[in-house]
Amino acid sequence: MALTITDQNFEELLNEGKPMVIDFWAEWCGPCRMIGPIIEELTDEYQDRVIIGKVDVDNNNDIVSQFGIRNIPTVLFIKDKEVVDKQVGASQKATFVEKIEKLL
Repeated sequence: MALTITDQNFEELLNEGKPMVIDFWAEWCGPCRMIGPIIEELTDEYQDRVIIGKVDVDNNNDIVSQFGIRNIPTVLFIKDKEVVDKQVGASQKATFVEKIEKLL
């Protein structure tokens, strides 16, 4: 299961040093619900190598502001504490796998 990333635990997770994949979503967002199962599959497949989590944009204004998230779903790919790629909008699993593999 993907981690729940919040304003409170984000810095701690970032400091673990692993690459991160962060899905910015909201309960009311249809496309967010479409990629939700993909994010869960990726969590299982990359559990020991990548931190994969979800940020509820309605409840975590600090992270949303920090990354300038304007549209959801937005998935950020972070390596060495820097955003190296992002995917805005729903996409197929292969797109996410390709971006994750580049992090490793």
